[in-house]
This record gives sequence, C-alpha cells and structure tokens, in this order.
Amino acid sequence: MIKSPLVVSLALVVSALFGSVFSQGPIEDNSFLIEEAYNQEKGVIQYISTFHVQRNGDLGYSFTNEMPIKVQRHQFSYTVNVARVGNFNGFGDTYINYRYQITGLKEEDKIAVAPRISLILPTGNYRRETGTGAVGYQANLPVSVTHSKKIVTHWNAGATYTPRARNPAGDRANIKGFNLGQSTVYLAKPTFNVLFETVWNYNESVIGPQRTAGEYSLLLNPGIRWAHNLKSGLQIVPGISVPIGVGPSGGDRGVFIYLSFEK
Repeated sequence: MIKSPLVVSLALVVSALFGSVFSQGPIEDNSFLIEEAYNQEKGVIQYISTFHVQRNGDLGYSFTNEMPIKVQRHQFSYTVNVARVGNFNGFGDTYINYRYQITGLKEEDKIAVAPRISLILPTGNYRRETGTGAVGYQANLPVSVTHSKKIVTHWNAGATYTPRARNPAGDRANIKGFNLGQSTVYLAKPTFNVLFETVWNYNESVIGPQRTAGEYSLLLNPGIRWAHNLKSGLQIVPGISVPIGVGPSGGDRGVFIYLSFEK
C-alpha cells in the first residue's frame, strides 16, 4: 500500500541511485507550468511532484498521479496540493481530472490535442487562504506541436469557475479565472532538455458578500530537465526552473523544482 507520495518518491530515488543500471532513451514528460498534450500510454503510470518556493516565503507542493483508462485516449489523474501561505500551512484544494486525446495517438502525428476537464474539491482551508471553500470547475486545452527533432512547443488556454467561493471572513461570491501559456522545449540531447515558458493568469478573489476583485499575473520561466532511464523501464525526470514575474507580477521571484517517476 502506498503510504504517501513523498515516501514513494524517496524509495524510487534510492532504488535508482543504488540498485539500477541506466539506459538511454528520450524524455517523454510534462513541462513545468504548462500542460503538454500527451496522455499516458496503455499500462504506463506517472507520479509527479513539484515544489514552488517564492521569495516572499510562500511555498507550494503538489503531487499528481496520471494513468490511462484502459487505453491512451482516456486519462484519469488527480492532484493533491499542500501550501504555506504566510504563517499557515495546510492542504490546498484537490483536482480530479479527465483528459481526452483527440490527436497525437500516432507516432507520426505532429500535433497533439488533449482537452481536460477538472472537478476541484474544497479540501483546502479558506480561512487560511489555502482553498476557496467551495466546489469549482476547470477546463484546459493543451496543444503540443512537434516542429523538428529538436524543437517542440506547447500551448494552453483554460478557464476556472468556482460558485459561492469564500474569503477568510466567510463572505461568498462567484469567482472565475483564465489562463494562457506557451512553452518551448529544446531537445539538446534525448535525455536533456532546455525549456522556456510564458504563463499569464487572471484570477478573482472574494472581497465581500457578492463582491470580487481580479488580479493579473505574468511569469517567464526558464528551466532545464534531464532523464535517468533504467533498464527496469522506470524513467526518473528531475528538473528545475526560475519563475520570474514581469509586468503585473514585477518583482516576483521563485524556484520551481520538478520530479517525475514514470513506468
């Protein structure tokens, strides 16, 4: 029985470092802040952990488990979040996700499209600002384009809607959000990639009974990732990036750490 994502991650790292032999193979993985349009292949399950530390001291951890529903065209996943906001630590809201692979099932396909819909469960604490205090809904459209053997781009557009969300005072209002993003991946080597992401978000928050305020953010996120492919079939992909706020997010800085296990 899996006790926790962190225990599983540590166990796999130890196994990889001390008990396995490396083989070569290309990275087939996610970007950091951008969603790629590749569902998991039949029989392949992926565990993704991300850590985001901001200059103001806030931090977030997320664990995502992706798996095909019998075939690659249908994929189920869930994301569990933990956050520290100010002096408060706790669980964030949980995402239950379904993705449908429209194109990209064939190796020769240059364009992959895999829309996602998500149910957001209010497992966070709205009084501590780690959750919205209400059930929410999200849709995202990721599109991945293979330009050459060295360059791949990924494009995202999505929206979030949470009716009757709460603020720390308990006031309720309907809130919405929108996201746009683009990622360019340079395959310097089959097991070493350089990434550059651009992420724009608009999110509303509750400021009073039936009153909301919107906030824009814009991040540039350069990073790298590399793969360790084991003869057992396990692929371990660590990565690191440095999100930089520009425009409405000017002055924001952080470090983003990525760790994936796929088999």
